[in-house]
Amino acid sequence: MADPRLDPEMARFAAMMEERAAAQPPIRLLRPEEGPFDAPRALNDALNMTVAGGGPKLAVSEDRWLLRRGRRIQCRVHLPEGKGPHPTLVYIHGGGWVWGSIDTHDRLMREYAAAAGCAVVGPDYSLSPEAAFPTALEECAAVLRFVAEEGASWGLDPARLVLGGDSAGANLAAGLALYLREAGETVPLRGLLLNYGVFDSRFDTPSYREFATGYGLSEERMRFYWSVYAPRPVDRLSPFAAPLRADLRGLPPCLLHIAELDVLASENFAMERKLREAGVEVESELFAGTLHGFLRAVGHVPKADQAVAKAASWLRARFG
Repeated sequence: MADPRLDPEMARFAAMMEERAAAQPPIRLLRPEEGPFDAPRALNDALNMTVAGGGPKLAVSEDRWLLRRGRRIQCRVHLPEGKGPHPTLVYIHGGGWVWGSIDTHDRLMREYAAAAGCAVVGPDYSLSPEAAFPTALEECAAVLRFVAEEGASWGLDPARLVLGGDSAGANLAAGLALYLREAGETVPLRGLLLNYGVFDSRFDTPSYREFATGYGLSEERMRFYWSVYAPRPVDRLSPFAAPLRADLRGLPPCLLHIAELDVLASENFAMERKLREAGVEVESELFAGTLHGFLRAVGHVPKADQAVAKAASWLRARFG
């Protein structure tokens, strides 16, 4: 990457990840008819696990399971020191809806928990192409309902609850907030933490044209992700899949963190504008010189650390 806007530490991290990727077999984006997606998913997640370690230790870090929707949904639960119930961030991991997990995002969740002094619950939702829209959305809804209704049994405070995620996880968080609003469910969300989210199914934005290749997340990959997450074109128009197409009135206060050199940057700016126009309280920050997914570089790239610190300050304010 020769772009002079690229943050030097971000460039070094990207080069390190490219070197590690080159040392393993190439990752093929398999169509469902080509066979199981297990092999490419294992390669991708193994690569991301190389930077998932380290970071703070919490008083409790363990997995718990919820029997919902015919399966046992695994949830990573991090609790800070002190007597609960704790204010809680339900955090949905990214990965294009096809990979990523509570393991690849474990450090980021622990960073948020430690910096904000809150509990973090991460659902390990079903992935595409095996599970298409709206399966992941409905599973995350089931986890959020549990936290809101029975979270005290896990040491959580349902009255102080924020929903968040990154990339496809931010898509699911925003879609879930809309889903609950339309269903008339009174989950008392105090905020939405939206990190470089997927907010629309269009590919004709300025940032898609500028960053289509050579900046990590590519247009080709995004087209693949959408094709397997929402294989029916009509579903890609649903406001629960493409929140930018929704009426956004009535959503809780939002914090948007935007990567500058990202195919999704334009839809993030558009989401910020539309939220403001809908009367939603919004804070946003553009992290200059960063690539999509830069939060996986927490502990390696200072701007990722700064993003966590800024989000933690916002979370503390939301939790009161």
